[in-house]
Amino acid sequence: MAEYHAPLKDMNYLLWDVFAVDKVWSTLPKLAEHVDKETSQAILSECGKIAEQVIAPISREGDEVGVSFDSGKVTTAPGYKEAFQTYVEGGWSALGGDVEYGGMGMPKAITSLHEEMLCSADISFSLYPGLTAGAALSLAKHGSDELKERYLTRLYAGDWTASMCLTEAHAGTDLGMIRTKAVPQADGSYNITGNKIFITAGEHDLTDNILHLVLAKLPDAPAGPKGISLFVVPKYQVNDDESLGEFNHVSCGSIEHKMGIHASATCVINFDGATGFLVGEVNKGLACMFTMMNFERIGVGIQGLGASVRSYQNALEYAKDRLQSRSLSGAKTPDKPADSIMVHGDVRRMLLNMKALNEGSRALSLYIANQLDIATYGEGEAQKSAEAIAALMTPVAKAFFTDIGFDNTVAGQQIFGGHGYIREWGQEQLVRDTRIAQIYEGTNGIQAMDLLARKVAASKGELLTGLLTEIKQFMANTSNSQMDEFVKPLADAVADLEQTTEFVLSQAHHDPEILGTAANDYLHLVGYTAMAFVWCKMAEVSFNNEAEDPSFHQSKLHTARYYFARLLPRRLSLIETIKAGSSPMFDMPDELF
Repeated sequence: MAEYHAPLKDMNYLLWDVFAVDKVWSTLPKLAEHVDKETSQAILSECGKIAEQVIAPISREGDEVGVSFDSGKVTTAPGYKEAFQTYVEGGWSALGGDVEYGGMGMPKAITSLHEEMLCSADISFSLYPGLTAGAALSLAKHGSDELKERYLTRLYAGDWTASMCLTEAHAGTDLGMIRTKAVPQADGSYNITGNKIFITAGEHDLTDNILHLVLAKLPDAPAGPKGISLFVVPKYQVNDDESLGEFNHVSCGSIEHKMGIHASATCVINFDGATGFLVGEVNKGLACMFTMMNFERIGVGIQGLGASVRSYQNALEYAKDRLQSRSLSGAKTPDKPADSIMVHGDVRRMLLNMKALNEGSRALSLYIANQLDIATYGEGEAQKSAEAIAALMTPVAKAFFTDIGFDNTVAGQQIFGGHGYIREWGQEQLVRDTRIAQIYEGTNGIQAMDLLARKVAASKGELLTGLLTEIKQFMANTSNSQMDEFVKPLADAVADLEQTTEFVLSQAHHDPEILGTAANDYLHLVGYTAMAFVWCKMAEVSFNNEAEDPSFHQSKLHTARYYFARLLPRRLSLIETIKAGSSPMFDMPDELF
C-alpha cells in the first residue's frame, strides 16, 4: 500500500479561502477566544504527522493480527497501545473538548479534518478516540456538574475511553424494544442489568477504565422509545479521589469476528447489576444519546471519506507506475514497452470519479462542520438557520459519504486489477474496512428515511429551504462570468430538487409508501446537488486565485468541470426513479419474490 500523505494543502485551501472560517469564528465570541488561524494550521500539521508516521504504519498489522479475546479480556493489535499513548501525549483526546474541563475547545471545522486524517490512516484506530469524543460530548451537554467533574477531565486527558451501548440482540434500529433494566437505588445511583451487542471499543487494554453510555429502562418506564433513559456505567468504580475502585460488574462476553476493522474491538457487553448514574432526565435518554449519535453519524461519514482518500492515493500511484498496452491515440511513451494505465479512458474515469467526489465530500463535510459551529456557538437567526441545515445534512453526510467511500475503495481495487484483490497491496483491506460504515450508526436506508420522512416531509419541505436559500444567494452574488458554466447547471439542479420534493410530498398524501421507495434516491439527489454547490464555491475561489498557484487551481477547475459534466447528471436518473412511485416495488406479492 502506498504511504499515506495528509492532504493539508487542500484542507487549508478549504478552511481559509473557500469557507473563510476564521471570519466566521470572529463572529462567534465563545469560539474566537480560544481558536485562531495560526493555531489551527499548527494543529492540522501535527495531526498530519501523527497520522502519517504513527497510525498509518500500524494499520496493516492491526488488520492481520486483530484483537484477541481471552477470559473476558481484550488485547489490541501490536503497536496500538504505543500509538494510542503517543496520541494521548500529544493532547489529541482533548481537541474538541469543553475548555472548562481540560478540553481544547477546537471547532468542528478543525476536528472534522482531524477525523479524516485518522480515518485515512486507520479506521480501526480512529474508533477508539472517536467513540470517546462522542461520549464526552453527550456528557458535556447533558451530564450533571458532578458527572462532568468526575469523568470529563479523564476522558479529555486520554486516561479513560468510552463506548456507547445501544444495540441488543433483538433491538437494532428499534431501540424502543430494549430490555436492559435500570433500578433506582437509595443513594441516587441505578442498578443496571442487561446485555448489549456490537459495542465498539467496549473492552480493550488501551486504558485502565472504560465508561459505557448505556440505554436502559426503569421498571415503571413508558413503553417504546419514550421510556428510555441514559446512564454512564464505568467498568471500574471511581473513588472520591478519582482513583479506580471496585470492579463494577461490567464484562465482555465475547468479541465479533468481522469482515473488516479487525483491530477495532466489537464486543458483547454484559451488565450484571452494575452501578450506573443517570445522564439527563429520566425517560429522556434517547434525546441525550442522539447528541452522541449525530456526532458519530457525521464521523462515520468522514470514515467513508477517509478511506476513499486513501484509495485514491494508492490507485493514483499505482496507475502512474503500471505499464500496460498503448493509448488509443498513439503511444505516449514510445521509449517504454507500454504506456502507463493512466492513458486508458476507464482508468481515468475511475480516478477522476474518486478525485471529484473526494474533494467534493471534504468540502461538503467542512460546510456542514461550519454549520455545526455556528449552531453551537452562534445566536439569533444565524444560529437557527445553521442548526436547521446541520439537522438536514447529518443523514446526508453519513449515508452519501459512506456510499461514495465504499464505491471508491472498490474503484481503487479495480484500478489495481488482480493486485487489488490480493493481500500484498493492502487495497482489499480498505474495501473490507469501509463496508461497515454503510451499516453502523443507523444503516444508510435508515438515514435516507430520516432525511425524507422525518426531516423533509415532517417539516413540509421547510427544513430544505435554508440550504436552498443559501445556494440561491450564492448564485445571485456571483458576478464572475466565467462561473456561468457552473452556476447554470447548479441552478437547474436546485430547481429540479425543489420540483422533485414537491412531487414526493404531494404523492405521499395518497401513497405513503413513496417515502420509503424514494428515500435512498432522494438522499443521493440532495447529496449531488449540495456537492455541486460546494464545487461552485471552490471554482469561484480558484478562478480568482489561479495566478497565485496555477497548477493547484487549474486542477481544481478541471475537476470541477468533470464533476458537472460526468457526476452531477446522475441526479437525472435519480429523479426518474423517484417519479416511478411505489407501485413497481409494492405491486408484487411477497410470495412471488
